[in-house]
Amino acid sequence: MAEFWEEAFKDKLEMWGFEPAKSAVLTKNFFVEKGIRNILIPGIGYGRNAHIFKESGIEVTGIEISKTAIALASKHYGTDITIYQGSVTDMPFDNKQYDGVFCYGLIYLLDSHDRIKLISDCYNQLSENGYMIFTAVTKEAHIYGQGKQIGQDRFEMFGGVQIFFYDKESIQQEFGNSGLFEITEITENYPFYLIKCRKGDTKKYEDQFNT
Repeated sequence: MAEFWEEAFKDKLEMWGFEPAKSAVLTKNFFVEKGIRNILIPGIGYGRNAHIFKESGIEVTGIEISKTAIALASKHYGTDITIYQGSVTDMPFDNKQYDGVFCYGLIYLLDSHDRIKLISDCYNQLSENGYMIFTAVTKEAHIYGQGKQIGQDRFEMFGGVQIFFYDKESIQQEFGNSGLFEITEITENYPFYLIKCRKGDTKKYEDQFNT
């Protein structure tokens, strides 16, 4: 995984441009509304989704596996964002508690064990009443079922990228014990779910599967 992303960033540099994803904009607005002061972004890349949080006065810490991506983030957005170099599977990188966590376009690249670990690690680093928001590609994406199947709803494509496609049942299974309170749909480059969790929230998520 590390070699794949390092080579990708070396070859394509700012491959997604500089505009933040829709999910990042919505999350930034939500975090500002909730008075979030500091956030952790696992898989921060070269910082395109981090910049709008920083501009809104939110302190940002990131985790990124690619040294090239970290160098690009420093070049474009300055050095006042702390970025730990390494895999999210090696979390935690510090003992800090964060008001918020934003994880975009990452969790579905992991296997089942590492997805559960990432959710747990992020939840454990949330301060009480903090929020974490994940994005996950859905089974409605046109690439679902393409490539080589390597597990249930998991396929290898694009020269070695392994993608797990979520539905609401699998979100409930993986996030249900981590303060899950809302699932919304959003269209990025693919159909995504925006998954919201709150630490200390005892409310059980009630999914209306038949509506």
